[in-house]
Amino acid sequence: MIEIKTNLRKWGNSFGVIVPQKDLESTNIKEGDEVIILVRTCKDNVLKEMFGTHKFSKSTKQLMKEMDKELYND
Repeated sequence: MIEIKTNLRKWGNSFGVIVPQKDLESTNIKEGDEVIILVRTCKDNVLKEMFGTHKFSKSTKQLMKEMDKELYND
């Protein structure tokens, strides 16, 4: 398995990526082989993008106190 960072490029009505030859030299992958590509964005706040934001009705300090009380009987 190799991991590379590359840019998505538009080809006609589709998009594609280019895998540099030097990154393939350590594998037996060649032109025409079927491959699986896992795609993720390189944005800074991926969790926020995936799950959105949530407004809590209680402060973090209050939530932590409640968790301590429930977990440790403090």
